[in-house]
Amino acid sequence: MQLFSTFDSNIFLEMAISTLEKRGINQENIYAVPLDNRTEDRKLFDTIHRSDGTSLIDIGFALATAFSVIGASIGFDLAWGPIYWGLISAFIGFVIGVAIRLFTEGVFKKRRRLKGKHAEVILIIECEETKGELVEEILWDHMAIGVAKIK
Repeated sequence: MQLFSTFDSNIFLEMAISTLEKRGINQENIYAVPLDNRTEDRKLFDTIHRSDGTSLIDIGFALATAFSVIGASIGFDLAWGPIYWGLISAFIGFVIGVAIRLFTEGVFKKRRRLKGKHAEVILIIECEETKGELVEEILWDHMAIGVAKIK
């Protein structure tokens, strides 16, 4: 039987491995495979085939609405009238909103991505079926992210 589990690279992984060795699992039957961190930068703009779930135009639409209302109401006193000034101010609000979103995604989220999570470790354990439940319990007790069994 093989058990696969994923761990964050921390002290709980080391404790799980040492507990498994104390409970009779040979060191040759325990494999730890660290995953590599992403080396390339994530793309800011989505394509038709890939999307990260964040929208760059949501703040732009909200500001365009707010600016167009203000621009249209001020436009009653201006030369071109409320329609033109509402459209002009909506465009200005949209551009400001997209610029704000690009700035937050490009600067603040990039800092968070650089700190980021450390890569996970995949732990593979080969054992007899009689020890399968014990090994699974040990893995869960030591903060495994996920565990899978193959008989």
